[in-house]
Amino acid sequence: MLKTIENFSRIGEENAFAVLAKANKLASEGMDVINLGIGQPDFKTPQHIVEAAIKALKDGHHGYTPANGILECREAVARRTLEITGVEVSPENIMIMPGGKPTMFAAILMFGELGAEIMYPDPGFPIYRSMIEFTGAKPIPIPIREENAFGFSAQETLALINDKTRLIIINSPANPTGGVTPRTEIEKLVKGLEKWPNVAIMSDEIYDVMTYDGEENVSLLTFPEIRDRLIVLNGWSKTWAMTGWRMGWSIWPDELYENVRKLAVNCWSCVNAPSQFAGIAAIDGPQDDVAIMMKAFNKRRKLVVEQMNAIEGISCATPKGAFYAFPNIKKTGLLAKPLANDLLEKSGVATIGGPDFGILGEGYIRLSYANSEENITRAIARIKDFIEK
Repeated sequence: MLKTIENFSRIGEENAFAVLAKANKLASEGMDVINLGIGQPDFKTPQHIVEAAIKALKDGHHGYTPANGILECREAVARRTLEITGVEVSPENIMIMPGGKPTMFAAILMFGELGAEIMYPDPGFPIYRSMIEFTGAKPIPIPIREENAFGFSAQETLALINDKTRLIIINSPANPTGGVTPRTEIEKLVKGLEKWPNVAIMSDEIYDVMTYDGEENVSLLTFPEIRDRLIVLNGWSKTWAMTGWRMGWSIWPDELYENVRKLAVNCWSCVNAPSQFAGIAAIDGPQDDVAIMMKAFNKRRKLVVEQMNAIEGISCATPKGAFYAFPNIKKTGLLAKPLANDLLEKSGVATIGGPDFGILGEGYIRLSYANSEENITRAIARIKDFIEK
């Protein structure tokens, strides 16, 4: 029998992909399945971005690129960062990554080991905890509570830090809740971190422009006092409907940049060349399609909240960011994962049970409103029939 390292006994996965596979299987067998589970825009990648990739291939850009990404792509990210945050970032601190997850992988790998502690949002993106446990570090959940509008509490977060803490992971706007942490809490967190100068921060800002109702996204880049220990995760996947392109970027402090560049050399070599040219076109080209997508998401968001709140035993807070709702099902008396499974198998509606995002996810399910208004209405009618039967 082959013996692998113990770390693999602790690694988890992202159950949204398992739900997607099951939903696709049921659909292939003839079931009418409406997918509100997977977290990806249902829009096509804007045409000018696609054409930029095709042109790059026709122009001969098919070979290796530098491990940190072509300079033009990193410069485009720097321009976009300045436009969105007002902060100047050097291209020499930017890494072009094959998606968002490699930034998580690299950051957690740098700081995770036996005896270390890494803090992460709960409920939160499941790969945070999975990778922390893989490294042997102790995962410390940062409670994300509905009573805080699904933002973190700075006081509660700071109280969890100790001498073993190596890294804190923050995500706003957030998956799976759609919560946006207000500036006041972020300012309190940054102020409190003055006492912990050896703790690094990874800010997952992949949904940075996906906010509603005039809500402000506060990038941690705007706090110069933590720039020397801040890692920012971002990318093309959500904003420009490019999940399958596997295109992300991250911003690293000088002290850590060479580490992540070497990881790239040893792991993925570089991001594919034509996608990087597509990434430049996405940033520098027209943003009309982004605006159209966000307008549609906003309408769907309101529809989900209205219709879910009309179901007996369910309450649904209004999400302020991303494209997820996180309805509270506690008054139904049902457990979240069995409910999500039954909704798929018996009603043909794919959702994700809250515990797939952490211990504090029990009592909730996640709905992605990256689907048509018609399908959302049909899906929620099925949920209502199932709950109230």
